[in-house]
Amino acid sequence: MIAKDIMEQTKATKAVTSKKLGGLRTMPFIIPNEALEKVATYGLQANMIFYLIYEYHLEVPTAASILFLWTSLSYLTPILGAFLSDSWLGRFRVITLGTIISLLGTVILWFTAIFPKARPVHCDLLSGEKCLSPKPAQLLLLLSSFVLMSIGSGGIKPCSMAFGADQMENPENPKNASIMQSFFNWYYASVGVSVMIAVTVMVYIQDSAGWVVGFGVGAGVMLLSTIFFLLGSSAYVKVPANKKLSAGFLQVIAAAWKNRHLNLPPENFDGWYSLKGSKLVTPTNKLRYLNKACMITNADKDLSPDGLAIDLWSLCTVRQVEELKALINVLPIWSTGIMIGVIMNQNAFPVVQAGTMERHLFPHIKLPAASFSIFGILTLTIWVVVYDRVLVPLISKYTKRPRGLTRKQRIGAGLVLSCLATAVAAEVERYRRSTAIKEGFANNAHGVVTMSARWLVPQHCLSGLAEAFNAIGQIEFFYSQFPKSMASIAVSLFSLGFGIGSLVGSLIVTVMNDVTKKWGVSWVSSNLNQGHYDYYYLVLTTLSVVNFLYYLLCSWAYGSCDDTTIWDEDNDDHDKKEEEYIVITAA
Repeated sequence: MIAKDIMEQTKATKAVTSKKLGGLRTMPFIIPNEALEKVATYGLQANMIFYLIYEYHLEVPTAASILFLWTSLSYLTPILGAFLSDSWLGRFRVITLGTIISLLGTVILWFTAIFPKARPVHCDLLSGEKCLSPKPAQLLLLLSSFVLMSIGSGGIKPCSMAFGADQMENPENPKNASIMQSFFNWYYASVGVSVMIAVTVMVYIQDSAGWVVGFGVGAGVMLLSTIFFLLGSSAYVKVPANKKLSAGFLQVIAAAWKNRHLNLPPENFDGWYSLKGSKLVTPTNKLRYLNKACMITNADKDLSPDGLAIDLWSLCTVRQVEELKALINVLPIWSTGIMIGVIMNQNAFPVVQAGTMERHLFPHIKLPAASFSIFGILTLTIWVVVYDRVLVPLISKYTKRPRGLTRKQRIGAGLVLSCLATAVAAEVERYRRSTAIKEGFANNAHGVVTMSARWLVPQHCLSGLAEAFNAIGQIEFFYSQFPKSMASIAVSLFSLGFGIGSLVGSLIVTVMNDVTKKWGVSWVSSNLNQGHYDYYYLVLTTLSVVNFLYYLLCSWAYGSCDDTTIWDEDNDDHDKKEEEYIVITAA
């Protein structure tokens, strides 16, 4: 939807840019908006497991489930934000609302740290003191801050990059393509740097200065994000929303249902409905039932004098039918991304593990427990560059493919790496637990073992590699199988898969906790040394292996990616820019 809006409303953009709006001068207002928002929200999420445990006295499984749900909501709200932006409010208004709502969420979270009555009475968990659970009103206030931040993120994430592209887009400039590429590169670089700052600097402030200062800095950063964006308001290009958002998928389903009594025609049938000049004049044989939606049964009743369908809910074009087929066809492969979404969102437990280990990377450098995730981020970033610039040219010599590995091979490689990541995590936790018991910490959940937290680095690096292969591979695969007008659906599918993955992750933790505590001590007990988080990771490994086998079946059933439909496209230049947008968004 976002990318489609850019293409369809180029004329509107030209009209506005002629009034000396937009351009490089707007970048100091737009890029800091999302960059600072990520510093604030990622910086708060990274260390949140400790806030829930020590300040709200929640059990580790409960706290982890809450964080899974928060992550899930943060992945799902951008889909709604993209819809509102494209079809109703426009990007500027959606980003403005999202920024203000995120600011409100960070302020409420800050208030929970400032005011003692906003959380349970303080107690010392380390001394074994029995602590009171949070009251419903206290928990509701905390959760409302999470919900507001997720809603705000849903307004910023899907719109910010496209809104920046609106400012830079100028087809009349011969250097437009290189300018747009530079914009995308700098935008992505700023986002990467902001996430690294979030999991290092922000976490360090929370650990060293306390929650009041740490959350206050987060709220202050979000306030700066809001101020920066609003200061540039008068200079922005504001492309209006496209309020004629297509209901094509629903029309195809409705038309096929209305014509369900019709028999499918023979292969030489030439009564398919398509618009003049369309390359798609005959539907494919896949999902043939849907072909009934584009059958002309009576030209006099179905078509107007100018050859257009009289009732769009009874007769659709071949293109509309093929678009819905393309979406349905990729759903099995898309579903394999749910499990890797579970793995990629394992943020809470590794943080708790790191908190019980010796965290000095070097003699005088002690890394906060929540900052070890930076190794996954660094691995992903470095690998994308190395793969694109070094390995692709080498691999392509043997595979005879310009991108080295195929899209489906990269998706599969990511799934294999996710299996390895959880297997390594299981072995590291087994060794950490046995070390803790040997050192006399069996009944001390907060005892710090002599084992170095550097043992957690391999699993973070493997997770980063898995995401680099699978996430980008997913988006490129969806993008290659869809027409360019459906490019934003590719991003939405990826976001939806990871969002559902977080929900499944929460469900797995809840079920495992409820079932295993009947056998004695829960595998995901708040006391890591009494629980069996190594078994938890082994369960994830088993599910990941099954998911990989399921992926092989789905990949085989899908067939070759090269047998793609030739879609009607209006503007090749915009298609190239849209591809850059999609790949960068995926990364």
